[in-house]
Amino acid sequence: MTASIAVFSLVPLLFATGSGSEIQKPLAVVVVGGLISSTLLTLLVLPVLYGWFRRHAGDASQVEAELEAGAGEGCELE
Repeated sequence: MTASIAVFSLVPLLFATGSGSEIQKPLAVVVVGGLISSTLLTLLVLPVLYGWFRRHAGDASQVEAELEAGAGEGCELE
């Protein structure tokens, strides 16, 4: 919500053509791009990475539990 308000407030700077726009326009492009990319990373990439690492950590703890219980002696791990 906060990022969307910031992006919408920078829209006039993206389309500025008057004096000083040669400084304001590139700054607005960078800020808007950063807000959009950070929002996508936060909402899409981080949850996927968390699930992936959580699943692999669960596999590792299951193997450790089997080894501690003695179920892994004399047999190969899958």
